[in-house]
Amino acid sequence: MAELSKNAAKIMDLVKELTIVELNDLVTAMEEEFGVSAAAPVMMAAGGAAGADEGPSTVNVELTSAGASKIAVIKVIREITGLGLKEAKGLADNGGAIKEGVDKAEGEELKAKLEEAGASVELK
Repeated sequence: MAELSKNAAKIMDLVKELTIVELNDLVTAMEEEFGVSAAAPVMMAAGGAAGADEGPSTVNVELTSAGASKIAVIKVIREITGLGLKEAKGLADNGGAIKEGVDKAEGEELKAKLEEAGASVELK
Protein backbone atom coordinates (compact mmCIF):
# COMPACT_ATOMS: atom_id res chain seq x y z
CA MET A 1 0.00 0.00 0.00
CA ALA A 2 1.23 3.50 -0.75
CA GLU A 3 2.41 5.78 2.05
CA LEU A 4 -0.54 7.85 3.31
CA SER A 5 -0.48 11.40 4.60
CA LYS A 6 -1.42 11.95 8.23
CA ASN A 7 -4.94 13.10 7.30
CA ALA A 8 -5.46 10.20 4.89
CA ALA A 9 -4.28 7.73 7.55
CA LYS A 10 -6.80 9.18 10.05
CA ILE A 11 -9.60 8.85 7.48
CA MET A 12 -8.55 5.26 6.72
CA ASP A 13 -8.69 4.41 10.43
CA LEU A 14 -12.21 5.87 10.65
CA VAL A 15 -13.35 3.97 7.55
CA LYS A 16 -12.08 0.69 9.03
CA GLU A 17 -14.50 1.14 11.94
CA LEU A 18 -17.60 1.49 9.71
CA THR A 19 -20.14 -1.28 9.27
CA ILE A 20 -20.74 -2.55 5.74
CA VAL A 21 -24.00 -0.58 5.56
CA GLU A 22 -22.31 2.64 6.72
CA LEU A 23 -19.49 2.07 4.23
CA ASN A 24 -21.98 1.56 1.40
CA ASP A 25 -23.75 4.81 2.36
CA LEU A 26 -20.41 6.63 2.44
CA VAL A 27 -19.40 5.35 -1.01
CA THR A 28 -22.78 6.32 -2.46
CA ALA A 29 -22.54 9.82 -0.96
CA MET A 30 -18.98 10.25 -2.30
CA GLU A 31 -20.04 9.10 -5.76
CA GLU A 32 -22.85 11.66 -5.77
CA GLU A 33 -20.73 14.47 -4.31
CA PHE A 34 -17.79 14.06 -6.68
CA GLY A 35 -19.59 12.69 -9.75
CA VAL A 36 -17.49 9.51 -9.88
CA SER A 37 -18.12 5.77 -9.68
CA ALA A 38 -16.40 3.31 -7.36
CA ALA A 39 -17.26 0.44 -9.74
CA ALA A 40 -14.33 -1.28 -11.39
CA PRO A 41 -14.10 -0.62 -15.14
CA VAL A 42 -15.44 -3.45 -17.27
CA MET A 43 -12.83 -5.16 -19.44
CA MET A 44 -13.96 -6.31 -22.88
CA ALA A 45 -13.05 -9.86 -23.88
CA ALA A 46 -10.73 -10.10 -26.88
CA GLY A 47 -13.19 -12.38 -28.68
CA GLY A 48 -16.12 -9.98 -28.28
CA ALA A 49 -19.21 -12.11 -29.00
CA ALA A 50 -17.24 -15.35 -28.70
CA GLY A 51 -18.16 -15.62 -25.00
CA ALA A 52 -21.85 -15.02 -25.62
CA ASP A 53 -22.72 -18.74 -25.63
CA GLU A 54 -21.02 -19.42 -22.29
CA GLY A 55 -24.05 -18.42 -20.20
CA PRO A 56 -24.49 -15.39 -17.95
CA SER A 57 -21.55 -13.03 -17.53
CA THR A 58 -22.43 -12.36 -13.89
CA VAL A 59 -23.33 -14.81 -11.16
CA ASN A 60 -24.51 -14.90 -7.57
CA VAL A 61 -22.29 -16.79 -5.11
CA GLU A 62 -24.57 -18.64 -2.69
CA LEU A 63 -23.51 -20.64 0.35
CA THR A 64 -25.55 -23.83 0.72
CA SER A 65 -23.66 -25.27 3.71
CA ALA A 66 -20.72 -24.25 5.89
CA GLY A 67 -19.74 -27.89 6.36
CA ALA A 68 -17.72 -29.15 9.31
CA SER A 69 -15.17 -26.29 9.30
CA LYS A 70 -17.59 -23.49 10.14
CA ILE A 71 -14.95 -21.23 11.72
CA ALA A 72 -12.74 -21.39 8.63
CA VAL A 73 -15.77 -20.66 6.42
CA ILE A 74 -16.75 -17.66 8.61
CA LYS A 75 -13.23 -16.26 8.20
CA VAL A 76 -13.46 -16.56 4.41
CA ILE A 77 -16.95 -14.99 4.38
CA ARG A 78 -15.62 -12.03 6.40
CA GLU A 79 -12.63 -11.69 4.04
CA ILE A 80 -14.86 -11.74 0.94
CA THR A 81 -17.70 -9.53 2.19
CA GLY A 82 -16.21 -7.32 4.88
CA LEU A 83 -19.08 -8.33 7.17
CA GLY A 84 -18.76 -8.38 10.92
CA LEU A 85 -18.46 -11.62 12.87
CA LYS A 86 -22.17 -11.82 13.76
CA GLU A 87 -23.34 -11.27 10.18
CA ALA A 88 -20.80 -13.72 8.75
CA LYS A 89 -21.79 -16.35 11.33
CA GLY A 90 -25.43 -15.84 10.36
CA LEU A 91 -24.57 -16.57 6.73
CA ALA A 92 -22.56 -19.63 7.73
CA ASP A 93 -25.44 -20.92 9.89
CA ASN A 94 -28.27 -20.23 7.46
CA GLY A 95 -26.65 -20.10 4.03
CA GLY A 96 -27.53 -17.46 1.49
CA ALA A 97 -26.00 -15.02 -0.96
CA ILE A 98 -22.37 -14.22 -0.26
CA LYS A 99 -21.97 -11.90 -3.27
CA GLU A 100 -24.44 -11.02 -6.00
CA GLY A 101 -23.88 -9.90 -9.58
CA VAL A 102 -20.15 -10.65 -9.68
CA ASP A 103 -18.13 -11.43 -12.79
CA LYS A 104 -18.24 -15.15 -13.57
CA ALA A 105 -14.44 -15.51 -13.13
CA GLU A 106 -14.58 -13.77 -9.75
CA GLY A 107 -17.51 -15.99 -8.76
CA GLU A 108 -15.47 -19.09 -9.58
CA GLU A 109 -12.56 -17.74 -7.53
CA LEU A 110 -14.80 -17.00 -4.52
CA LYS A 111 -16.43 -20.42 -4.83
CA ALA A 112 -13.00 -22.08 -4.80
CA LYS A 113 -11.95 -20.12 -1.67
CA LEU A 114 -15.10 -21.10 0.18
CA GLU A 115 -14.91 -24.74 -0.90
CA GLU A 116 -11.26 -24.85 0.16
CA ALA A 117 -12.43 -23.79 3.64
CA GLY A 118 -14.99 -26.64 3.64
CA ALA A 119 -18.18 -24.94 2.45
CA SER A 120 -20.68 -26.04 -0.18
CA VAL A 121 -21.30 -23.25 -2.70
CA GLU A 122 -23.45 -22.74 -5.79
CA LEU A 123 -23.11 -20.18 -8.56
CA LYS A 124 -26.51 -19.01 -9.84
